[in-house]
Amino acid sequence: MKELLKKILPLFLLDWYHYFLSFLGAVLYGFPSRKLHVIGVTGTNGKTTTVNMITSILEEAGFKVASISSARFRILGKEKPNDLKMTTPGRFIIKRFLRNAVDVGCQYAVIEVASEGIKQHRQKFIDFKTAVFTNLSPEHIEAHGGFENYRKAKGEFFKSVKETQVVNIDDPNADFFLKFPAQKKYLYGIENQGSGEFLKAEQVKTFPDHIEFVVRGIPFKLNLIGSFNVYNALAAISVGLSLNIDLDVSRKALEKARGVPGRMEEAVSSPFRVFIDYAFTPNALEKVYKTLRQTFNPGQMICVLGSCGGGRDKWKRPVLGELAAKYCDKVIVTNEDPYDEDPLEIIEQVSQGAKGKAEKILDRREAIAKALKTAKEKDLVIITGKGCESCIMQKGKKIPWSEREVIEQELEKLVFDEKKQ
Repeated sequence: MKELLKKILPLFLLDWYHYFLSFLGAVLYGFPSRKLHVIGVTGTNGKTTTVNMITSILEEAGFKVASISSARFRILGKEKPNDLKMTTPGRFIIKRFLRNAVDVGCQYAVIEVASEGIKQHRQKFIDFKTAVFTNLSPEHIEAHGGFENYRKAKGEFFKSVKETQVVNIDDPNADFFLKFPAQKKYLYGIENQGSGEFLKAEQVKTFPDHIEFVVRGIPFKLNLIGSFNVYNALAAISVGLSLNIDLDVSRKALEKARGVPGRMEEAVSSPFRVFIDYAFTPNALEKVYKTLRQTFNPGQMICVLGSCGGGRDKWKRPVLGELAAKYCDKVIVTNEDPYDEDPLEIIEQVSQGAKGKAEKILDRREAIAKALKTAKEKDLVIITGKGCESCIMQKGKKIPWSEREVIEQELEKLVFDEKKQ
């Protein structure tokens, strides 16, 4: 039915259709957000981790919290994976979730807000009190008709939140988001200096198993890697400060927090390292590659990657291949989520960017097995694009998938084969 409406309705009517469904969902569930302090996190990268960090800080402060991210749904500490293949769920799902949160006594809800969700009014009739901006780089370009429209969609959400806004001052697009009026504005960064309520991370140090930094004289130590996670932490700490949560409470919360599954997740630590990451944009992928290179200085870095189908951001496919060839010693291009496209064509387009350096393996399991078999002691394998997702989308069907389970199974086979020899 939905696909039929997309084909037959003019754009303005389709827009009203999405808007009406959002209103209907709010009515059906009694406008639940009015009884919550709702925090929305938007940007290109880091949204899921930031949602997780904000949730941890609020829970450490003693509040009852619900949160939605592309990785999971969480209410009062109980979680279930987000298997919807949507960062911001549909209008009825999100309103029902908020109603459930209200019914069990939650005071706060933290929601990951994606541009596609904004375009389809999924965030409408949700009373957001706080908006957080992480960073911006090209994504969903075809869907929005250009980067400016993509940024404008994010801006529409920010413009609607009049109470508190939290902005990454180091991002080149910071001024765009700072122009929207709000009662309170909180800025954060590492490189630039902000005015007013400004949070700066100093003495930033990265290690193979943690990161350290200092905020207003208080040392923070997080069990995560990568300087980009310092930005995610600063965003979450800023939200805490806006709610009068002491910095020491944020420190305790973040020191206890663990990474989100599928986000720079170490699946194997010996005899070589294997990491899983959700990165599917050029900006995110480059950060992952650079972080792993700088942090571990591996003997050789072997990467397995693909690109999403369904007409999504075709422009980035050769760019992803080019980045893989630049940072990795061995590149294996494989299937990811082809949807209705020919997976071999997608693989070919990614491989073109690698300029002859890529090995093309259609079957994702086989590609992972090849990477593991190639790796030697002190090497590092990084598998990107799926993270903790539970399926591969292919021509209208979902094929069950677990990146971590596949790695474990293929590693077991290798060990067994070595013992036989």
